[in-house]
Amino acid sequence: MFLFILIILLIALLVANIRIVPQAHVYVVERLGAFKGSWETGLHFLVPFIDRVARKISLKERVVDYPPQPVITKDNVTMKIDTVVYFQVTDPKLYSYGNENPLLSIEKLTATTLRNIIGDLELDETLTSRDLINDKMRIILDEETDRWGIKVLRVEVKNIMPPPDIQESMEKQMRAERERREAILRAEGEKRSAILKAEGEKESTILRADAMKAQQILQAEGEAEAILKVSTAQAEGLKLLKAAEIDQNVVALKSLEAFTAAADGQATKIIIPSEIQALAGLAGSLSEIMKETPQGKGKKPVPPKKANVHENKE
Repeated sequence: MFLFILIILLIALLVANIRIVPQAHVYVVERLGAFKGSWETGLHFLVPFIDRVARKISLKERVVDYPPQPVITKDNVTMKIDTVVYFQVTDPKLYSYGNENPLLSIEKLTATTLRNIIGDLELDETLTSRDLINDKMRIILDEETDRWGIKVLRVEVKNIMPPPDIQESMEKQMRAERERREAILRAEGEKRSAILKAEGEKESTILRADAMKAQQILQAEGEAEAILKVSTAQAEGLKLLKAAEIDQNVVALKSLEAFTAAADGQATKIIIPSEIQALAGLAGSLSEIMKETPQGKGKKPVPPKKANVHENKE
């Protein structure tokens, strides 16, 4: 019975000293108070009453958000800046024995490093140089925490809070800058609109001029064609008259018709050519013939008028 109880106690003791290390974790083991080693993922056994697990360390990436720290810029402006630090444990032994409180040490180191960096920058540079601040802080923190078994992966400036009066001035400046940009954009838009309008009017004027030019060309071509056709018709008429062998009497008659048409015009003076005088003699001969006919009896002969220059006054 005693042996059975002893066996049960031994089994319970062995089971109690079995350790299973999960993934991405490390157990720091001490033997009689001294560092014995670090256990990684897997099944491990402790020597009862001699070995013990001193610390369980996670190898995962960690993030620590520190409260805002007051800092002073180069131009004596006090502001508050809060930062976020991403780090990872790379050496469990140094992490366990290199520093009493690594997280508190990182916080204080971050605050002092931030003050040193911001002290070399003016307000405007601080607000526009976050990447520079992040890189400098990461390099400095990584060098300092390397002896603690910690790897600083990156540092981010989370927020920069200037004093209320500075913030108000910045808002006014930003508002004025936005209004200036708006005015510039509006002026550029009006300029572009005026240019486009002028170009449109220019193109419209050119098109109207081209249309007028084409119209005048077509009109001139039409008039030239009409003149050509009239000249052709007159030439054909002259050819026909020449072919008809017109005598002097027909020519004189046509001259009389032209004189009659000219007399009906607005001219105040009419010059009668000599051919019309002969035509007047012909008219006198016709009158004599009319006397000899029965219809011409009782009528006085009309003496032929001598052709001369007459004035036709309105």
